[in-house]
Amino acid sequence: MLAIRLPQSIEKRLEKLARRTGRTKTFYVREAILEHLDDLEDMYLAERVLERIRSGEEQTVPIEDTLKRHGLED
Repeated sequence: MLAIRLPQSIEKRLEKLARRTGRTKTFYVREAILEHLDDLEDMYLAERVLERIRSGEEQTVPIEDTLKRHGLED
């Protein structure tokens, strides 16, 4: 269970959307969180990989080598 406080303007927008569509405010809040959570997880994973690359803990492979390895070169 999670309780959040939203600005009144956001609350009103949610209420209006819920009324117009016949869905609940909870439905839309859940959908928004799930969508954004995926994006946040991807972003933080990418940042950690970038840190490892910059620190020399992880290496990169040139795109040309990857294309060649998979038979996709021009």
